[in-house]
Amino acid sequence: MTPMKGIKTFLIILFIIQCTGLAAQETPLAYSAVVENLSSSDWLVNLNKHPAQVYYTADKKGIMLYNGLVKRVFTLSPGLACTDFKNMSNGQQLIRALKPEAKITINGTEYNVGGLYGQKENAYFLNQWTDQLDAKADFIYQSFKIDSIKPFLNWKNTTWASNRQQGKGKMLTFNFKSKQAALKGISISVHYELYDHIPLIIKWLSIENKREKAVKIDRVMNEILGVVEEESAVVGTEAQMKKQHGIYIESNYAFNNSMTYEISDQTTHWKKDTTYTSQVNYDYKTPALLEIYPENAPGILLNPKETFQSIRTHELLIDTYDRERKGLMIRKMYRTIAPWTTQNPIFMHLVSKNDDEVLNAIEQCANTGYEALIMSFGSHCNMEDTSAKNISHWKKIADLARKKGIAIGSYSLFSSRHISEEDDVVNPKTGKIGGAFFGNAPCFGSKWGLAYRDKIKYFLTKTGFSIWENDGPYPGDICASTTHPGHRDKEDSQWRQMEIQKELYHWCNENGIYVNAPDWYLLDGTNKVSIGYREVNFSLPRDQQKILNRQNIFDGNWEKTPSMSWGFVPLTKYQGGGPEAILEPLSEHLNDYKQLMMQYYGAGVQACYRGPRLYDTEATKATVIEVINWYKKYRGILNSDLFHLRRADGRDWDGWLHVNPSLKQKGLAMIFNPLKEKITRKIKIPLYYTGLTQTASVRVNDGKPQKLNLNRAYEIEIPVTLNPEEYKWITIE
Repeated sequence: MTPMKGIKTFLIILFIIQCTGLAAQETPLAYSAVVENLSSSDWLVNLNKHPAQVYYTADKKGIMLYNGLVKRVFTLSPGLACTDFKNMSNGQQLIRALKPEAKITINGTEYNVGGLYGQKENAYFLNQWTDQLDAKADFIYQSFKIDSIKPFLNWKNTTWASNRQQGKGKMLTFNFKSKQAALKGISISVHYELYDHIPLIIKWLSIENKREKAVKIDRVMNEILGVVEEESAVVGTEAQMKKQHGIYIESNYAFNNSMTYEISDQTTHWKKDTTYTSQVNYDYKTPALLEIYPENAPGILLNPKETFQSIRTHELLIDTYDRERKGLMIRKMYRTIAPWTTQNPIFMHLVSKNDDEVLNAIEQCANTGYEALIMSFGSHCNMEDTSAKNISHWKKIADLARKKGIAIGSYSLFSSRHISEEDDVVNPKTGKIGGAFFGNAPCFGSKWGLAYRDKIKYFLTKTGFSIWENDGPYPGDICASTTHPGHRDKEDSQWRQMEIQKELYHWCNENGIYVNAPDWYLLDGTNKVSIGYREVNFSLPRDQQKILNRQNIFDGNWEKTPSMSWGFVPLTKYQGGGPEAILEPLSEHLNDYKQLMMQYYGAGVQACYRGPRLYDTEATKATVIEVINWYKKYRGILNSDLFHLRRADGRDWDGWLHVNPSLKQKGLAMIFNPLKEKITRKIKIPLYYTGLTQTASVRVNDGKPQKLNLNRAYEIEIPVTLNPEEYKWITIE
């Protein structure tokens, strides 16, 4: 072979490899007996010891996802099915019966994707049954591919964050096609992402239409698991009986302004499995079948050469019934897959009537160590005004703020307002506007809704604003309009509006725009959601507000990290109330102002300090600086997980503990005395999740360190004396 022919041959081979994707293809590792061993270390304390891998099974007939904490096994013969889903921390097996990988309704007919059929005993599964089962699915397994996980969002961080790293791991993709004429040209890929160092798998589907005409995609069920039941009862319904506790499900399709995921969830369905005939329940109603799908979506037309992406289902294996530990696991999940939720800039919530008040607030933020300024609702900034004059006006102010190190942003309302007969949500029951979640509301697929999206992007891009507080985001309204350009009719309206809202949040996330939004879009790029509070409570006397705020902090940080929530501290009159409710003049209520700041900053939670200024006298200014400097000194541990000690009830001490085994300061406790009398209490502080095992160096209010021994429960006990209505912090190293 001549040199020239050799070069040509090499280039041809290289071209083929690039076209087929073989260059990036990873192969499973050879089977290792280690995958059968239960984990010997606690992943919440002994960090970064469990990298994700893909292995062949021992018989080489299947492959498995494994990271030392979770094992999920798939047989490839006689067809593809998940045969094993095991928590390697406690040995719990979750699979009792084989089910399809997914179910898709296309042009009105439901089809199974993968799976094996004919299992006779559904209470448990034995591997030796595999070859006896039928592999005749509608969509048949073709091939698999292994890749490293690619970030879901190309997050651009522009503020302080406790975690700046995107989660890593392996993605395993199974490809399916059908031999049926009705399904020719439609291919389905089932994607599994296994993350390093956490028992978490994310599952999602992509459906590609290679036909010459559109197909209608209705229900897309991207997960079906025949799960081991949580309890057995002779009588009882799916709603009454307990659901399997060993798996926590969260999808990126959640809304309704509850400020919690479980109530916002729109996709998790626990159902009965009538093929499970050996169950204890007489009517076969044990909730042992888990199906994941949006109830009212998608209902879309998939055009030729288009690809549909399903929701993303996050499956976190839980090894405990302890609420605190489960919360720590969920919070670890968020830090791993949505690191933007660890951003936590120090911001003020300004109520402004004119530019002078904005300029003064910027100056006060710079003088006290604040990092950001948000113009609150009722302020004079209108983000929907994209006129050249308005853009130029706010760009000058944003440029000035940036020079002083202050990020600036504004509030904007989408929903809960009437726009017009042409643009509002049309009620499917009446055919008239109204009936939305907030009564009257615009449809995001209307001309007005699409223009709103474009105006927000334009304003943020041209002014240099880097914070957006989006109130009333799309809450899941179904719109029956057939004239709105952003959706076809009521069937696809929820999905299409959700796509518009998510795309806007994705754009913000990837362009360094920090987003506060009071709904559960955290997995799609928003940074904060409300901690959960009743607004009229801020009209109550300050003493009551302090206790209620600590209750909100305590209750709002079971599943959320401190940085995922905002609280509220109105400095001026809000929702009514007299002089006893407000903080202005700040200098006259300095103790209350300081304690409210210390409560929130001591929890790692940013509150909306809503008013015209941060300080009114030099003494007030000095107090704000003191608190902010204290917060920045302990910022790492204060933004770490919040462990619950005692909920505020006004009867005795209350408080919480931050824990982080990876920091020098491994714990920081905040202790409050709400009483009008001096108290001394022996406070028991659990230190297991700090990673300390024998001794701890403890300081009260930065005093002299004292060395304390941990007991067999990894606890220390320390006497704390608190004056009337006093608070103290305890640092632990």
